[in-house]
Amino acid sequence: MIKGLAITPPILGRISIGHVVEKNGKRLPEKDDQFTITSQVQTREGWVAHPLDEELRKATGNSKLRSIPVRMLFNDTDLNLRAEYSLFDRNSGRPLCVGNGDTCRRYLTTGVETLPCPSPDRCELAKGGACKPYGRLNVKIGDDDELGTFIFRTTGFNSIRTLAARLSYYQAISGNLLACLPLELRLRGKRTTQSHRAPIYYVDLTIREGKTLEGAIKEARATDARRKEVGIDQMALDEASRQGFGNAAFEFAEEEVTEILEEFYTDADERITEGESAADVTTTGSPRTTGPSLKEKLGKKIVANPPPAKLKAAH
Repeated sequence: MIKGLAITPPILGRISIGHVVEKNGKRLPEKDDQFTITSQVQTREGWVAHPLDEELRKATGNSKLRSIPVRMLFNDTDLNLRAEYSLFDRNSGRPLCVGNGDTCRRYLTTGVETLPCPSPDRCELAKGGACKPYGRLNVKIGDDDELGTFIFRTTGFNSIRTLAARLSYYQAISGNLLACLPLELRLRGKRTTQSHRAPIYYVDLTIREGKTLEGAIKEARATDARRKEVGIDQMALDEASRQGFGNAAFEFAEEEVTEILEEFYTDADERITEGESAADVTTTGSPRTTGPSLKEKLGKKIVANPPPAKLKAAH
């Protein structure tokens, strides 16, 4: 295995509750009141929709997709959802420091070192809101690819806190059969004083609609027994994933760069994330250096070499 490369679950597409829009010549993040499932193909018009997006909308009979039936790939909660405090280089989109509030891994001139992590509120490096919680959730949608996943990335406290709690509870109450439970992602909304009473949306994880907790656990036990009978080793899969994630100091993929820069680390007076209004947001990312940023370079590259306008996702 190549050292220094995090081996992560195969990704078939993305799940988001927002998109990027053009305003005054700038690409800015905008939150939605629905899910969008996209492929991993991006054009000048944005991310190309995945066929499952239209399929699920038709199945629900609603033009707005507010729930997605899913299953987890792993029984271990921390393998399905990786959430840490993260500080990215604003120019390259690469992680500079990642921690859990206890310890952190940080790039220094001497290499990557493990240091105490006091959390963003008490960290000198995180001053100015440079360090944010960053969560990655991998889920399975449909049965076409047993090991392929769709990824939901978020910097929202509401989504990260809720997903972490739900996964932990379902893992415990099912007797460590998290990967066999019929679950669904559900979009929820609320209004707070922090959001100036404007609606904010976050992602929750529940037992699939139409099923009870008792029925879901009974189904999970039957699924687990059936999988063991044909030789599927869930414990070995979890361990292989654990080793893969631990093969590098940071979980990072090149395809994340655009998403990090455009959705999570734009200018302070333009960025709106879960639970925040424009007036609440502080500057994020590391200080800008002189010269064009990677985001600006990517923009120029797209203009110079525009992709096909009618590119469609493969079925």
